[in-house]
Amino acid sequence: MKRKETLKMTILAVFVALLIVQTFVPNVGYIRILPALPAITTIPLTIAVFGTLMGPKMGAEFGLIWGITRLIVAYTQPGDMVSLMLFQNPAISLIPSILSGYFAGLITAKLSDKDLTIRKVGYIFSGAVASLTNTFLVIGLVSIFFMNNPASLTSYLGNFNQSTPLFIILISVLGINGLVEAAFTAIVVPIIVTPLNYILKRA
Repeated sequence: MKRKETLKMTILAVFVALLIVQTFVPNVGYIRILPALPAITTIPLTIAVFGTLMGPKMGAEFGLIWGITRLIVAYTQPGDMVSLMLFQNPAISLIPSILSGYFAGLITAKLSDKDLTIRKVGYIFSGAVASLTNTFLVIGLVSIFFMNNPASLTSYLGNFNQSTPLFIILISVLGINGLVEAAFTAIVVPIIVTPLNYILKRA
């Protein structure tokens, strides 16, 4: 039991170190394509891999760490006005991050007793869900928090008709990023998780 706990803490430490690098080293975790808009992030991949390996509880805990780093970045070095306005809100920073890790772990836990082929499909699904959970919860929470004053945000998102609902604007602006992130994460998670799971089971 003690050996397993030590192994879990070691894996957590390695992933936290990776998360810190992705967060604070430019163009590693956050890849900025359009300067005015939020960056495409590779961090959901890290969250999905960790949650898939370690289960929903630790996945949620690791997601919380991601959310905290989001808050720190939003207050200390935001890359654009939209990120500053969104992620200085603790709910927008923390809730999507926590649930991304939780759902990634939950999907894998439900398939843990299935054969390898089904588990690999689960890894793909886990990666996509982790990324899409983050994207659509961010969009949903932003729609709620800015519903009374959408112009304060939409003025930074491009030229949109004032009658266009904020949710539709956010889907059109952030949804493409989310789909790119989800496709990337879904493809890469099984490539990383399959051999790591084999190694961990033998440890």
